[in-house]
Amino acid sequence: MELALWLAFVAAAAIVLAIPGPTILLVIGQNLGTGRRGAVPLVAGVAAGDAVAMSLSLAGLGALLAASATAFAVLKFCGAAYLVWLGVKLWRAPVVVSGEAAARPAWAAAREAFVVTALNPKSIAFFVAFVPQFINPARDFTTQALVLVPTFVAMAAVNAALYAVLAARLSGAVRRPSVRRWLNRTGGSMLIGAGLATAAMRRAGS
Repeated sequence: MELALWLAFVAAAAIVLAIPGPTILLVIGQNLGTGRRGAVPLVAGVAAGDAVAMSLSLAGLGALLAASATAFAVLKFCGAAYLVWLGVKLWRAPVVVSGEAAARPAWAAAREAFVVTALNPKSIAFFVAFVPQFINPARDFTTQALVLVPTFVAMAAVNAALYAVLAARLSGAVRRPSVRRWLNRTGGSMLIGAGLATAAMRRAGS
């Protein structure tokens, strides 16, 4: 695809990614509670979730979600419930010292980030409206998609990693149990809030 079109996509995607959504709140919340060792699997989960969400959008699921209130609501409430459950779990988590995050399976963190990212119906529907603006109809669609999807996924992973590192540094600098308990509850509250916000969102045009 044309370099100018790709650069325009990169610039637009950077603006979109700079606005924290449920996925970034998950990354921040989990790293406030568990520290930097949980960052890598979370970022991997975010990348995989965005890859799936964007691919499904280009395959037509986004159009279905935009057209069907029932399909949108089902996916929305599944994602919202999962976020609230993760928030409650983090709120109630025991206070830990630095390094304890190693006891938490990496696959669990990756799974949580993947599910939250992939089950965000707003993102799936958004990709349907966003990506075609950077597709040249005179050129092969698949070839262009194979450039745009990895580009967005890589940018999303870097964005998530930056938020994860900042949250983990804040968490790692704290040793007092009372403050770490506050960090756990702050992170849990962020996840619960993200879940409630997800439940309250509407389809475009509704």
